[in-house]
Amino acid sequence: MVTHHLCGSDNVYILITYDINTTSKSGRRRLRRVAKICQDYGQRVQNSVFECKVDEGQFRTIKHLLEKTIDHQKDSLRFYRLGKNYRKTVEEMGRNEVYDIEGPLIL
Repeated sequence: MVTHHLCGSDNVYILITYDINTTSKSGRRRLRRVAKICQDYGQRVQNSVFECKVDEGQFRTIKHLLEKTIDHQKDSLRFYRLGKNYRKTVEEMGRNEVYDIEGPLIL
């Protein structure tokens, strides 16, 4: 589900990737929490990859929430700024069932 976080005029496009250690019950719980946080701000494009269109304040919020959620000894997160011209830097191949982040949002 995409929420209202896609609003704002000075948005940045970010790609969030994560690798959560799921060998324990707490790791599987962290994985679900990380996915939920990312889903609240963007679109899942692969299992552990989300594209998000957010303003700088929302980006700081996402990073803060994720930083509090992960186990810094076992998990990793990566944030990539795609910039405003992200369409020129992203190429796709194969199955692609994601929404157009610039298109109309239908709930």
